[in-house]
Amino acid sequence: MALGKNLRRHDSLDIESRNLGHSTDGSKGPTTSTIMHLAFQSIGIVYGDIGTSPLYVYSSTFTNGINNNDDILGVLSLIFYTITLVTLIKYVFIVLKANDNGDGGTFALYSKICRYAKVGLLPNQQIEDAEVSNYQLDIPVSSIKSKLENSRFAKLFLLLITMLGTSMVIGDGVLTPCISVLSAVGGIKEAASSITEGTEALFADVGHFTVRSIQISMCCVTYPSLILAYTGQASFLRKHNDLVSDTFYKSIPGPLYWPMFAVAVAAAIIASQAMISATFSIIQQSLSLGCFPRVKIVHTSAKYEGQVYIPEINYILMIACVAVTAAFKSTTNIGNAYGIAVVFVMTLTSSLLVLIMIVIWKTNIFLIISYVLTIGSVELIYLSSVLYKFDQGGYLPLAFAAVLMAVMYIWNNVYRRKYDYELKNKISLQNFKEIANGADLIRMPGLALFYSELVHGIPPIFKHYVSNVPALHSNLVFLSIKSLPISKVPLEDRFLFRKVEHEELNVFRCVARYGYNDVRDDEHGPFENFLVTRLKAYIADELYLKSHNKPEETLNDGWADENDGVQKAIEKQVEAIEKAARSGIVHLMGESEVIAGKGSGIGKRILIDCAYNFMKNNLRQSDKVFDIPHERMVKVGMTYEL
Repeated sequence: MALGKNLRRHDSLDIESRNLGHSTDGSKGPTTSTIMHLAFQSIGIVYGDIGTSPLYVYSSTFTNGINNNDDILGVLSLIFYTITLVTLIKYVFIVLKANDNGDGGTFALYSKICRYAKVGLLPNQQIEDAEVSNYQLDIPVSSIKSKLENSRFAKLFLLLITMLGTSMVIGDGVLTPCISVLSAVGGIKEAASSITEGTEALFADVGHFTVRSIQISMCCVTYPSLILAYTGQASFLRKHNDLVSDTFYKSIPGPLYWPMFAVAVAAAIIASQAMISATFSIIQQSLSLGCFPRVKIVHTSAKYEGQVYIPEINYILMIACVAVTAAFKSTTNIGNAYGIAVVFVMTLTSSLLVLIMIVIWKTNIFLIISYVLTIGSVELIYLSSVLYKFDQGGYLPLAFAAVLMAVMYIWNNVYRRKYDYELKNKISLQNFKEIANGADLIRMPGLALFYSELVHGIPPIFKHYVSNVPALHSNLVFLSIKSLPISKVPLEDRFLFRKVEHEELNVFRCVARYGYNDVRDDEHGPFENFLVTRLKAYIADELYLKSHNKPEETLNDGWADENDGVQKAIEKQVEAIEKAARSGIVHLMGESEVIAGKGSGIGKRILIDCAYNFMKNNLRQSDKVFDIPHERMVKVGMTYEL
C-alpha cells in the first residue's frame, strides 16, 4: 500500500511539532457590488488625509505671501505631478500590490520581506511555518537574498529603517489631527472673529478595503476632485494674491460657506481618526513581532477583522495632539513638521518597495531603475526641501521618531537577548526525563499549560519551577505563543503539536501561531477549549500516522486487528486528555526577570537594568495581554543574567 508513504511525517532536529492539514483557499473574490460598496466607503476613510490637504497646502507653501503669479502655476504643477506620480502611480498602482494579505504599512512590508528571506533577528523560525497558507511562495535564491540572510548588519539595518518608518507614521498620527482640524475650524474666523482657534477630533475604527476598490475610488473620485480643487484655488489666487493665508474659505461663494465649513470639519475629523486608527494597527503589528512593549489590544468589531483600539496609545496621542497644537498655535510650523513626517515615510516605503521588487517580484532591472529615477528622485528632492525647515517645526517628527525608536529598539533588543538565553539553556530531553521521574515529584490530576516564549525545546524555568514546587499535573503542555510575519494564520494551521519523548509522561509541546491581526479568543470559544480540541485531533492523527507508516506486508497481514487496536489507543489517550481537562486547567506563566550579567558594561546595565525593566514594570503584564483567568493562573518567576 502507498498509504504509509503519503502519511509520512517530516521531522528535523529540535523541531517541535507539525500540523497534518494544509489549508486551501477556495474562496472566490468579492463581487462587483461589494467592490463598489467598499470603493464608496474608502473615499472617506482611506483618503481622509489627502482629501483635507486643500485646506492648508497653499497657505503652508506661500508663508511669506505671493510675489509673482507664475509662482502659483509652478506650485500647481508641483501639486499635479506629485499627486499623479506619488499618490496615483506609486501608491495606488504599485505599493498596494505589495500588501501583506490585505494589510499595509511599514511593518507589513517588513513582514513580507521576512517571509521570503530569513532576515528576522529572532531565531524562532520553524520549517513548518512555510506550510502555513500564504506564508511564502517558492522563489529562486538570488545573490541579494543570500547577502541579506548572511549579513547581521543588513538584518539590523532593515529592522531599524522599519522602526523609523513606523515611528514616523505614529508621528503622523499626532500631526494629522492638529493640522487638518486646525485648518478646518480656522474658517470659523470668517463668520465670528471673536472665536479662538486651540481643536478636538473624534476617534473611530477604520475598515479594510480591497485593492481594486481603492483603485476605483482614487481614479474615479478622489484624484479628479483633488486636481479640480487645487486648480480652482490656483485660479482664485491669481486674482487675489493677498488672500493666500485663507485660500480655501475665501474662495467659497457666500451661500456655500457654512455647508462647506461643515464638510471641511467632518473631513478633518475623518482624516484624524483614520490616521489614529492606522497608528493602532501598526502598533499591533510591531507588538506581535516583538518590537513594542506590551499594551492592551481591544478588538472593537466581531464582524470586521483588524479593527483595534489601544487605550494607552489613545491617551498618549490625545496628550501629544493637545501639546503640539498649544505650542505651535498655527498651521505653518505644524505643516513643516507634518511635511517631514510624510516625506520620510514615503521615502522609506520606496526603499522597502525596491527591495521587494528585487527579492520577491523579480522585477526587470530597467523597470526598477526607472522607478528610482522618477519617483525615487522626486521623493529625495522633497526630502531635502522639507529638511531645510528643520528649525521651523520640522524637528518635531524626528524627535517623536527618536523617542519611539529608542523604545522599540530597547524592547526588541532585550527581547532577543532573553530568547537567546533560553535557547542556550534549554532542558534536554534526557534531563527532562530525570526531572519528571524524580522520586519526590508528585503527579496530580489536571491539565497544565506552561507558557514560554521558547519555541524550540523546554525552557530552563521549568526546572526552577519543579525544584520549588515538586508537583506536576498528569498532563502537561509546554505552550509558546508565536507571531508569524503574516496578517492571519488559518485556524487549521494555528497549533503545532508534538508529544515529548517518553510517552508515559503525557507531556506535549505546542506552538500557537498567530498573525499580527489575529484574535486570541474568537468565535471558536476560549483559547484553552480550542487548544484541547486541537490536541485531541492531533493525538488521533499521530496514532493513525504511526500505525499506517509501516511496511506494506505488515498492514496487509493484520489490517483489521491493527485498525481496531489503533482505535482503542486513540480513545484511551483522548479520554485521558478529556479527564485531565475536566479536573481543571491551570495556566503556569513563566515570568522571567532579567538583569545585566556580572561584569557587564555601563551601556548594557542601562539598557537592561534601567530602560527595559522600567518599561516592563510600568506596562501590562503577560497575563493581562493573554487575558488568562486569574483564579486558574500561577506565575513562575526566575531571574536571567544576560
